[in-house]
Amino acid sequence: MTSTESASGGHQGEPLAPEPVLRVLAPDGSRGSVVPLEVARTARERGRGLLGRDAVRGALLLSPASAVHTLGMRFAIDVAFLDREWRVRSVRTMRPGRLGLPRPWARHVLEAEAGAMAGWGLSPGTRVTIEDTVTGRDTGTSEDAPG
Repeated sequence: MTSTESASGGHQGEPLAPEPVLRVLAPDGSRGSVVPLEVARTARERGRGLLGRDAVRGALLLSPASAVHTLGMRFAIDVAFLDREWRVRSVRTMRPGRLGLPRPWARHVLEAEAGAMAGWGLSPGTRVTIEDTVTGRDTGTSEDAPG
């Protein structure tokens, strides 16, 4: 990777964009865990998700999204379904080769390696925010989709 490629697969000649972070808010609203975050912004990126990878650093945000599958995946993943207010409504661990049911109320989906979300304190009812790593400001949770 050159200095002009992004960690999420940018093309040579494109400037590096700072990666956002996912902030898991504690139940009392205080700032909790900070997790490196990749954002799948296009339909193509959302369709690919974590396919073809052996691991993920942090989490991948699919937005908008309401369902996922693990067909062709190489490892089990945790999947968190979030509503429009960026509140976690459901967390599931999916083994490779599974097809998840759509959640009509879900607006965003987070994917991470199996077991990671429990370590971050991510569970139903938890709220998350997305922060810019340069400014530290919330970049996407006041609107439906980040970026």
